[in-house]
Amino acid sequence: MKAEPALGAELVKLERQYWDAIREKDASVATALSDEPCLVVGSRGVSEIDRQALAGMLEDGSFELQDFDLDNIRVRKLADDVAIVAYEVEEALRVEGEEVQLEAYDASVWVRRNGGWVCALHTETIAGDPFGRH
Repeated sequence: MKAEPALGAELVKLERQYWDAIREKDASVATALSDEPCLVVGSRGVSEIDRQALAGMLEDGSFELQDFDLDNIRVRKLADDVAIVAYEVEEALRVEGEEVQLEAYDASVWVRRNGGWVCALHTETIAGDPFGRH
């Protein structure tokens, strides 16, 4: 089922706040928006990140998110308290001192807990050949 416009706008706003918190290395906002723990799936595999580990990654990480742009955003409500936000993202990063431009496809599963929304799962797939050919 498609999300109502108000719910879609709320979740997109939260997704952007999460990205802003990562860019600004604001661990208090990022951890408040994260489930305990949050599952993360990406090119490095599958992991569970608790709030303390997330805060540590932001404060001591070897990467810096300089800018981002979310596009082609889709929101789908699965149940009253569960929704998915999926989108394309362009990222400008500094990784170990090197400037990196990245295009990816991301998705987050948001769940409502104690009257607020938290991210329970985030995935990122780097754009490219679906069979891993370069």
